[in-house]
Amino acid sequence: MAATVGFRQIETRVSDSPSYKAQIEQWHQDRVNSLKSENGWLNLAGLFWLNEGKNSLGRGSDFDVPFPGAATSVKLGSFELQNGEVRFTPEEGAAVSVDGKTITEPIVAFSETGKPPVLANGSLRWVVIKRGDKYGVRLRDLESSFLKEFHTINRYPVNENWRIKARLEAPTTPRTIPILNVLGQTTQTPLAGTLVFEKGGKTYRLDAVGEGEKLFILFGDATNSHDTYGSGRFLYADKPSIDSDNVTTLDFNQAINPPCAFTPYATCPLPPKQNKLAFAITAGEKRYGDH
Repeated sequence: MAATVGFRQIETRVSDSPSYKAQIEQWHQDRVNSLKSENGWLNLAGLFWLNEGKNSLGRGSDFDVPFPGAATSVKLGSFELQNGEVRFTPEEGAAVSVDGKTITEPIVAFSETGKPPVLANGSLRWVVIKRGDKYGVRLRDLESSFLKEFHTINRYPVNENWRIKARLEAPTTPRTIPILNVLGQTTQTPLAGTLVFEKGGKTYRLDAVGEGEKLFILFGDATNSHDTYGSGRFLYADKPSIDSDNVTTLDFNQAINPPCAFTPYATCPLPPKQNKLAFAITAGEKRYGDH
């Protein structure tokens, strides 16, 4: 992995400051609050793939989409998947709502052009998602046992030496890289650039994709075999500003577990092989759970 980085002081070597530690602690608390929120990962309770045509939905095991949480079967309605669109028809009297209003007529639950609505019944919330050519129903339970059992995420001690400067090398022409997910699907994802940095006198490279105003990095390292999640971790970094000479900061103290660490009902992307580092990044979140 030999390469010329082209700027000095690429690796931050400063003592940990109380203000920096306080910032990371606040960031971590915000992260925990996000996981525990209604739209967080801890309350996922199921993921059900739809078949083309009609799919019955209910609480109990007697349905094509079998939601948990009922002593006896309760029909909630049905989904119909046709030509890339999913429509939901509520069962009469089932008390299925959207935005707090009970629905009584069929609605579009997924289309390529609109944002899918969140449907609700009791403590359950569900939405239709698409992964590759598959359409599924992602279920949340606001009273999920995963949420109730969650306490915190073990982390490495905050170490400011893991704040590392990196230069973003943007591709000269637009290109994509293949990203595999846990379902075995591969998506060609636009490459934002390659982040080049130094650690321990050696130069390393990580491909990044764009996510809004952030760079998104899927990476693996030598800790994955014991201390951290086996398939790797996620890291976000600011896109370089115009006057920064394409330099940004990789703060590995903010390396996080993918959603699949918290729930079996996520569809996480995996680090591409070029992003598997040969050394141990002893910073950020440690392993959580056995998913």
